[in-house]
Amino acid sequence: MKLSSKLVVKPGQKVKLADRDPDFTAGLKRKDAEERVKKNIARLDALQYLLYAEDKHALLIVLQALDAGGKDGTIRHVMSGVNPQGCRVTSFKVPSDEEADHDFLWRIHKAVPRKGEIGIFNRSHYEDVLVVRVHDLVPESVWARRYDQINRFEENLAASGTAILKFFLHISKDEQKERFQDRIDDADKHWKVSPADFKERKSWDDYMAAYEEALRRCSTEHAPWFIIPANKKWFRNLAVSQIIVETLEGLHMKFPPPSCDVSKIVLE
Repeated sequence: MKLSSKLVVKPGQKVKLADRDPDFTAGLKRKDAEERVKKNIARLDALQYLLYAEDKHALLIVLQALDAGGKDGTIRHVMSGVNPQGCRVTSFKVPSDEEADHDFLWRIHKAVPRKGEIGIFNRSHYEDVLVVRVHDLVPESVWARRYDQINRFEENLAASGTAILKFFLHISKDEQKERFQDRIDDADKHWKVSPADFKERKSWDDYMAAYEEALRRCSTEHAPWFIIPANKKWFRNLAVSQIIVETLEGLHMKFPPPSCDVSKIVLE
C-alpha cells in the first residue's frame, strides 16, 4: 500500500485527530527515510522541469499546521532541489485593508500558480474556516458557508489543470511545547518567539475541532487532504516529498515535440 493511501482523508470520512498518531512512522527507520527523501528531491527536480516544459498543468501545495507545526521546515527541506524560478511560496497572514474589502478567496486566487509552475501556500484560504471560527471573527452563518465555497473554488482550479495537494502537519500538544521551549532556549531562534503563539495554545481543542471539520468537509477527489504525522520531522519530509512525487508522476507528463526539425539545424 502506498504511503499516501495511509495518510489521505477519503471524501466524507469522519476525522478524529486524537486517533491519528503524530509519532507514526510506518515502521520506517530514520536513516532509510532520509535516503528516500534525497531520491525524492532529485526526482522532484526532474519532474518540475517536465512540468514547466509541458506547460499543461500546475501544482498547488497547501500547508496547514498549528504554530511550530513545521510548515517552514517542510518547505526548506522538501523543496530544496526545485528551481526557484518555477516555484513561488505565498504566506497568508492577516488580510490587508484591500484584501478585507474583497471576498475571502480574492487574494487566494491571485496567488495560484500558472501552468508549468509550483505554488506553495504557507497557511491558506483555510484560515477562513479555522482562526476565523475559533476566535469568532465573523458570524457562524458566514464561515459555515465557506466549506462549499472552498470546494467549488478548488474544483474549478482542478478542472483548469491545477493538481492540488493539501497537507495538515499533525503534531501533538506536547511536541509543540517542546518546540516552543527550544525557541526560548536557543538565542538564534528568539526571533521566532511570539507571545501570540503561546496564547493560541489555550485554544488547542477548538482548533482541533475546526481542523477536523475542514478535513472532513473539504477533502475531495480533486483536492485531497493528507494528515501528515509530523512529530518526527524526518518522516514528515518523507511523506510530503513522496506524495508530491507520486502526484506529479500521475500526471503522465511528456515533453512537447520540437518546434522545428532539429536534425536540419547546422551551427556555423
